[in-house]
Amino acid sequence: MARPRIVIVGAGFAGFQAARTLSKLSRGGAEIVVVNPTDYFLYLPLLPEVAAGILEPRRVSVSLAATLPGVRLVLGEADGFDLDARTVSYVDPDGVKGTLDYHRLVIAAGSVNKLLPVPGVTEHAHGFRGIPEALYLRDHVTRQIEMAGSAADAAERAARSTFVVVGAGYTGTEVAAQGVLFTEELTRHREALRGLPRWLLVDIEDRVLPTLDERLSAAADRVLRARGVELRLGTGVAEATGQGVRLGDGEFVPTRSLIWCVGVRPDPLVATLGLPMTQGRLVVDEFLTVPGHPDVYACGDAAAVPDLTRPGEITGMTAQHATRQGAMVAHNIAASYGQGRRRAYRHHDLGFVVDLGGLDAAANPLGVPLSGLAAKVVTRGYHLLSMPGNRVRVAADWLLDTVLPRQGVQLGLVTAGAVPLDSAYPEVPPAAR
Repeated sequence: MARPRIVIVGAGFAGFQAARTLSKLSRGGAEIVVVNPTDYFLYLPLLPEVAAGILEPRRVSVSLAATLPGVRLVLGEADGFDLDARTVSYVDPDGVKGTLDYHRLVIAAGSVNKLLPVPGVTEHAHGFRGIPEALYLRDHVTRQIEMAGSAADAAERAARSTFVVVGAGYTGTEVAAQGVLFTEELTRHREALRGLPRWLLVDIEDRVLPTLDERLSAAADRVLRARGVELRLGTGVAEATGQGVRLGDGEFVPTRSLIWCVGVRPDPLVATLGLPMTQGRLVVDEFLTVPGHPDVYACGDAAAVPDLTRPGEITGMTAQHATRQGAMVAHNIAASYGQGRRRAYRHHDLGFVVDLGGLDAAANPLGVPLSGLAAKVVTRGYHLLSMPGNRVRVAADWLLDTVLPRQGVQLGLVTAGAVPLDSAYPEVPPAAR
């Protein structure tokens, strides 16, 4: 008898964990197939350190083949589903279309950059969701500092040394915190530019890290302000041009660098299913099953999973939820084949960690607020434990960064045209709703 095929779309935190857990539970009794556009799992929380020159990109990209034994990888971008025929269609890197049939399907498509309909943003901003964007940003910041050093005009020098980060959430806060230290390193041997780099963090909310504990927010706020980062809270971006950014309060900031970190939205792929959605996410029950389709599961950022600890709400789009939901999906699929019993997803928050570069961090493990060196130790320990591979290499890079200067050179591997900000399906800004 042929083994049942379980197809997992996406190898982010949810998809990776689902595949890993299923591989252990099935012990070869099922064919597990992962459809993903890359051959690696990206550990997103450390991406700002790639942009800042602390970590090399391969450190945060964990090989799927090495960490998912017994799992078949299909390189490709899923582009459609036929739930009646039980098939998934995809396009491989060469543009060739393919189709996979399944016995069970896990939709873990993840998320993409959130875009607001702000004039000029798609032309002049760059997002921050993957290795190409991190490498581009590292080169771009280095290039702007180098060009500022050779600029004859003081206004151009100032504009090239100004960096605007939009979005004071988890990613934007870390990018700004790491970025200011990176430009300090780049200008250390450029006397004319020392002290010139200017970083602005812009958000319509009234505090940084608005979705996290206020104590974490206050700790991050103190660190950013102490480093000279200008926090423009309670305002947004009204317009972006090639010469700068106009803020919501009317101020025009001359800059050549607009870094878009306003958050994420569910991958639009889930909308093609034509099934009930909420907040752009696919509706599932507490067992992570799509209603009316007992052979289809969804988890992670693409799924609207009921939060049983907060009736009436859905779980947040975080790596913690995605990882645990991926494991729960695997156990519930195993239960559908008679191995164990299915369980509802119930999450208990373990806290969050935010790395602010240098010796600074903010963390609240198990609700205990920490800042400074203690938070740094917890933060780095958490990341090392959470990574499914490359731990020694990451730790080695961290150690080298403490004793050696960073290499501030451009590699030119990723051009601006290779990392456009996705312009599809812009969202209406909260102020206009």
